[in-house]
Amino acid sequence: MKKLIVGNWKMNGSLAANQSLLDALKLAHPKSTDACGVAVCVPAVYLAQAQALLTGSALKWGAQDVSAHEQGAFTGENSGAMLREFGCRYVLVGHSERRQYHGETDAVVATKAQRALACGITPIVCVGESLAQREAGDTMSVVKGQLAAVVHAVGHCITEVVVAYEPVWAIGTGRTASPEQAQEVHRMLRNQLLAACGKASSTPKILYGGSMNASNAAALLSQQDIDGGLIGGASLKAQDFMTIVSAAQYQ
Repeated sequence: MKKLIVGNWKMNGSLAANQSLLDALKLAHPKSTDACGVAVCVPAVYLAQAQALLTGSALKWGAQDVSAHEQGAFTGENSGAMLREFGCRYVLVGHSERRQYHGETDAVVATKAQRALACGITPIVCVGESLAQREAGDTMSVVKGQLAAVVHAVGHCITEVVVAYEPVWAIGTGRTASPEQAQEVHRMLRNQLLAACGKASSTPKILYGGSMNASNAAALLSQQDIDGGLIGGASLKAQDFMTIVSAAQYQ
């Protein structure tokens, strides 16, 4: 399966810094390959810039969130139709920071995935457990439940999503799940998706999103059920990000 590396800039960037970063990424990744797809999910205010700089390149771009509503009096939100006008290929839904700081429930995340799919945008559905949940032995039940809500909502369209496993305790903390820990959860997710997809010829990609960086990417990406990475801080540094992309290309 072709690997996928997606950068999540979170709330970082400036017009000047973005241009330097995207120019460097285009130079380092000048053409599409059969081994790895590459994308960046940028703050909504920079989608126009990403569209202008990346159109015609091998790099795709996306947003970090989408509204659960199609239109209306929802100040500050961006609908799927709006994101589509800026050429978004992907959108993150259910990132742990959205769940934690904005109270997004599994049901809200599932609705957002529906909205993205209805607009032809691939949702990257984020799932993951907290440190307390892992220490209580609840990792599998928590993660499985988060994904089940999306499976139930989108039905057969589950084949069109991307899943990202991001253990909350390993995001921005410098801690990373070991390749074996990550693989264990990815294997469970794969089995869940296989059951949901039925006779479909392929299952969604499953990315690892817990502090993957230039030094640990190769070990994580070598695992059988890790199909790529959702990269946070390292995606803001062109050299580090492309080191991860290179690791993915040679798995």
